[in-house]
Amino acid sequence: MPIPMSSRQIADDLTARIRGGEYPPGSRLPSLRELAALYSVSVSTIQRALELTKDRGLVIGSPGRGLYVSEG
Repeated sequence: MPIPMSSRQIADDLTARIRGGEYPPGSRLPSLRELAALYSVSVSTIQRALELTKDRGLVIGSPGRGLYVSEG
């Protein structure tokens, strides 16, 4: 059974995906539930990971309204 990723590891992976162009500027990120399923973690772990990603200036918006990759 794989070891679940931490919120920091997920934030680092999302950062790499954004910088690598998988999620281009202005694109909407998958929902919290979709990301939780993708990473096999709880929604609360995804919420913490997205807060870290927002703190890095890579994501804007809020859960429930949509999270988007920052243009800048």
